[in-house]
Amino acid sequence: MNYSFEYIDIILLAMIAGFIVLRLRGILGKRTGFEGKMSPQFDNIIKKSQTDNKVKTKENFDEEAQREFLKGAKIAYETIITDFSDQDNKITSSKPLLSENIYSQFKTALVERSKRGHFAEITFIGINSAKIKEHNKIGTILKVTVDFVAEVITCIKDKEKKIVSGDPEKIKKIYDTWIFSRDTKSSNPNWLLVDTLT
Repeated sequence: MNYSFEYIDIILLAMIAGFIVLRLRGILGKRTGFEGKMSPQFDNIIKKSQTDNKVKTKENFDEEAQREFLKGAKIAYETIITDFSDQDNKITSSKPLLSENIYSQFKTALVERSKRGHFAEITFIGINSAKIKEHNKIGTILKVTVDFVAEVITCIKDKEKKIVSGDPEKIKKIYDTWIFSRDTKSSNPNWLLVDTLT
């Protein structure tokens, strides 16, 4: 019988110990890996490394970044070109893609066209090629120059819908050099058209 009581005591102690361990885990949580307090110096190194990585990701204009940029540049190019075919002679969908200076220039051109009673009909066929000519960075501003070759059908008509210039039946090849820009420190990922070269 003495042996039976000893076994019961051992079992009870084990159950109590198990209960205490489970309670402690519930209160303190499960430890995974090193959880000690880092020294301030080491903590600063980690934070600086994370910050540097974010900056490099934003500022690094490598081949992959260039490919992604060109995808967006092609969409921007088509959007801006076709925006000039609106018969209300207003810049609508392409406004967020334009710098203040370019927007002002385009708006002036549309106002003058409207005063003459003209409007443009533009059918965008497609982009034959879009190549980065150069890219440079001054401070935090990154500028990228792109050569576009595209095909469109375009003509200018008057109020009576008579053709003033162009040909509504002929595909025309156009060559444009545009400069896009963005602030690499900005949280806004959008590029703006800042200049057009002829």
